This record gives sequence, C-alpha cells and structure tokens, in this order.
Amino acid sequence: MGKFGAFEIILILAVVVLLFGGKKIPELMKGLGKGIKEFKDASKGEENTASSTAEEKK
Repeated sequence: MGKFGAFEIILILAVVVLLFGGKKIPELMKGLGKGIKEFKDASKGEENTASSTAEEKK
C-alpha cells in the first residue's frame, strides 16, 4: 500500500471503462462534480452560519 504509479492508475481507469461503459462515464463525472459543488456550498454556508451566530452572541 502506498503511492499509485502510472500503471495502477491506467489499470483502474480501464476497469471503470469496462464496468460502466464509455457513454456512462461523462454522466458519472457530471454527477460527481455537482456533488462536490453542493458539498462546498454547504460547508461555506455552515461557516457563515457559525460566524454570524458568534457575532449575535456578542
């Protein structure tokens, strides 16, 4: 266990293509991108809520 080399990354990508097919990969990446964006937005929202709550208590 450790760092991934070029061969391991290529092997993983080949397995993903075999499992999901070439047409499904763009859809999967689009969904993953939306999920990451929503997660970032939610974490920023919590930071803003926490800071505004702290200011209200002062």
